[in-house]
Amino acid sequence: MKNSTPRSFGETIQVRRGVADAYPDVLTGEVGAAIAALAPLNENRRDLMRARIERRAARARDRQRLTFLDPESLIGGTSLKVADARAGRFEGSDIPEDLRRQWIQGTGPATRPHASPDHALRNVAYALLSGADGWMFDGEDALGQISTMSLDNQRNLKLAIARDPRFLKVAEKVAAEMNEWGRTFFGRAIIENWLDQLDTTTKIFRPRGLHLDDRHVRLAGGVGFSASIVDVATYVVNNHENLRGQGASIVLYLPKIQTAEEAALWDRLLLTLEAHRSLPEGAIKVYVLVEQLEASFQLMEIRAALGRHFVGFNTGRWDYINSVSDALAWDAGFVNPNIDAITMTYGYMRNYEDRVRRAVNTPDRNGRCALWQGGMEPNIPVGSKEGVASGMKRAIAGAEREQREGASGKWVAHWKMVHIVRPVWEKEGALNQLGRPFPPLTYTPADEAALVLLEPAPRTVRGARDLLSVALQYGNAFGQGMQAAALKPADFFGNDDVLYLMEDMATGEIRLSILWEWLHKKAALTAADAAAGTREGDVLSEALLLRLLDEEYAKLLSASSRDVHDNSKSTTLPIAREIVRAYLFGDIKPPWYVDLLNLNLDNHDLNVARARISAYLEEFAGSGSRITANLDFDRSPVIAQPKESLTP
Repeated sequence: MKNSTPRSFGETIQVRRGVADAYPDVLTGEVGAAIAALAPLNENRRDLMRARIERRAARARDRQRLTFLDPESLIGGTSLKVADARAGRFEGSDIPEDLRRQWIQGTGPATRPHASPDHALRNVAYALLSGADGWMFDGEDALGQISTMSLDNQRNLKLAIARDPRFLKVAEKVAAEMNEWGRTFFGRAIIENWLDQLDTTTKIFRPRGLHLDDRHVRLAGGVGFSASIVDVATYVVNNHENLRGQGASIVLYLPKIQTAEEAALWDRLLLTLEAHRSLPEGAIKVYVLVEQLEASFQLMEIRAALGRHFVGFNTGRWDYINSVSDALAWDAGFVNPNIDAITMTYGYMRNYEDRVRRAVNTPDRNGRCALWQGGMEPNIPVGSKEGVASGMKRAIAGAEREQREGASGKWVAHWKMVHIVRPVWEKEGALNQLGRPFPPLTYTPADEAALVLLEPAPRTVRGARDLLSVALQYGNAFGQGMQAAALKPADFFGNDDVLYLMEDMATGEIRLSILWEWLHKKAALTAADAAAGTREGDVLSEALLLRLLDEEYAKLLSASSRDVHDNSKSTTLPIAREIVRAYLFGDIKPPWYVDLLNLNLDNHDLNVARARISAYLEEFAGSGSRITANLDFDRSPVIAQPKESLTP
């Protein structure tokens, strides 16, 4: 790639050379103006991200677990008192008509890596023809970031929401294919009128979290710029007129919020954007993904800080487990079991879910409650007849449990699952479960302890192998541009009774967090393993973990291209192994696996990767700073899709 000079959006915002020219329909002048209007909030974001790391370090230094906020204090960034937020003395939001029934929301990106324009648009067509009540088009954990995929994602959403003829042509073909699958799987077509079907699914967008820098936009002088700002400004500016003209809401999912003060920054960002675009205050509606342990200590405060923008919480699994592991990395007494034991009914997960449902059903000053969207169903109906039947049985049971517990709907990771899980809510028939009575939230030491409650469960060599295998595969998929990937441990390749699960970035984060925890806290194994030569009570030593890493890596190298793409085995897979090794065996736990992956996007040179990984770990160990800027910003990216094939 040749070197080039970046272009500018105004005086302070730089865009990589070649990017603005290739995406004039996405990075329009109006988008640039909105990004510039929001740019002053970037320093506030950077301050809050530094505060995150400082709190994390202070808890480790002082050996202090998380606690609830002082009820007499003010929520950072607001004039709201904590006690008033908890009591519902704040102005919330009405639930818009197109969000009142969200039985099933699908999730996934609006593009694919290295795809032609028509092929990439198929992702959006599958989503909007799926029959889901809503679809969260992902700009974060499930969206690949190689090359210019973040901009391809935005372009495809703009084309679909505008009903561009190019999208409609793709959608018609996809509808026929989906009906063919329906006739094979259910014995019937699943789409009656594909044009009408496009109107049934609420469009929702998830921007990247506050902790991430954009890859194609930065401040003059080389300072990293908020991916959150770029994502939200681009999506809202490009689509709000078409959405509102269709009678649809502008809806976002906000990820990785840790505190109410961070939620208050999001509120300021949205208010600034609404004012800039002459939208009514509160026109942009948001769900908040409760993915962080700290957020569970501040649920009502987060609701209050987002005020008229907030419509609901979502209870995910992988990200949340990762946050618990990370928050307690210093605590030798806190050691998670095997990942498959940490279900939504396990110890701290059960208590987290209970606090969320009680928080959304606490009315605001006008009697408004909020929505609770249940977590992800990762199963997909692909495998042997017996494997699919077993997987679908688990999926339906999980949906039934969440419905009983009070969720108004849940997530699925594949369009085929919409038709399998949605009948759980159709049978009940209620639009939602707003205002269902639950005990009020309390804020006692017992409540604090419940949010980190461990319960007896296995911790085994088999569990360690599974964690390693999937973490390696995920890092490899990430480097290939597939942040959403169907994965399973290598020992089950070729066994169609064990289904692949749709996984995103969270799956890598939690698997490395738990392995780091087991190694550095000298976790005792709960069962013997003859192949590994271990007995019950043995610890997961450095030597054993390194041996398991080598063995699991060798299985991936020898796997068929169906499971591990052959072209990755000498490019991105060795880099994934290097990242896993550096993360696990370092004494200081990195806060994010994704940081190390992002540093090596579009890089296939193992020596370069090693230097970047070492620089990151040394910087974090020395100053507590994360290297998050795009180290290749001054190089022109390889634009996969030629401009002339994408503009009318």
